[in-house]
Amino acid sequence: MSQKKSRGGAAAREDADELSRSPLQAVLLADSFTLKFRPITLERPKVLLPLVNVPMIDYTLSWLETEGVEEVFVFCCAHAQQVKEHLEEAGWTGKPAAWEMAVMAVESHDAISAGDALRVMYGRGLINGDFVLISGDTISNMSLKEVLQEHKDRRKKDPLAVMTMIIKHSKPSILMHQTRLGTDEIVMALASETKELLYYEDRADSSHLCVTIDKDILANNPTLQLHNNMEDCYIDICSPDVLSLFTDNFDYQHLRRHFVKGLLVDDIMGYKIYTHEIHSSYAARIDNFRSYDAVSKDIIQRWTYPMVPDVLSFGNCHEMKLHRQGIYKASGMRSCILKREFSKDLFLYLV
Repeated sequence: MSQKKSRGGAAAREDADELSRSPLQAVLLADSFTLKFRPITLERPKVLLPLVNVPMIDYTLSWLETEGVEEVFVFCCAHAQQVKEHLEEAGWTGKPAAWEMAVMAVESHDAISAGDALRVMYGRGLINGDFVLISGDTISNMSLKEVLQEHKDRRKKDPLAVMTMIIKHSKPSILMHQTRLGTDEIVMALASETKELLYYEDRADSSHLCVTIDKDILANNPTLQLHNNMEDCYIDICSPDVLSLFTDNFDYQHLRRHFVKGLLVDDIMGYKIYTHEIHSSYAARIDNFRSYDAVSKDIIQRWTYPMVPDVLSFGNCHEMKLHRQGIYKASGMRSCILKREFSKDLFLYLV
């Protein structure tokens, strides 16, 4: 009897070791499933818009590569052919086996939401273990090592811990209830010790300023942290259960407003979401024109280093060099001087 138990325990350890050796994968959503960048995105996908001379998606892929991700599945929906052509021209797809990260495009024209995209990924059976879920408009230089280890350790103790969300401090406007990036203020309630997410509300969903927290949450958590100064980075570490949950519930369309809030109020399944706060690292998603402007300035000012134009160089993008006073120049470009001169006649005409 004891031999059987010992053999079973050894087999379980071998299975766990085999699981831990599975390649680190990422699902990158190349479609934001919103209309905020129209009419520009009627003819061109948002992830290919230039961000300081580099397409957005290249920043995301470069970061994943530096963080040791081995397989990236780029989910393409709108303008899928343009995205696939860019991945090929920039050298992301078709890399030799010696390269560390393999990039594969997953195309579907039926998906109209992030939930549909994840259901397609589940149906393709491509994800083998814990994976990084991110959109192709996210810029970051944070290290994934710590949060990945936290997620794996937590999963060993509690299999119901299915997701870890990356968050950071923000400075919401007192008058507009918006962050610096133009996104709506988020209210979160976290367990003080474990950082489990207990409550999540986007002010865009609420027409009132009060926060209503279920009494059971207060009863089960004598102390909790209530934040309205946190920003959701939309970088998630997920277990494979996340894909199956989307497949089981077709009402889950939006990652936060449906999936996250749905799990938090579901008392039957008992799945849990945790958070990981970053402090000195950079992470931001380009969700609107205001964040497009803000992130562009952050890149130029090198808050995103090494994700900056003079380090990144892909495909048809010109090689950039940093000069004094924060000026970036493409190699081989000439200099010019612009002078402001007005003739007297022109001045009188303008007056």
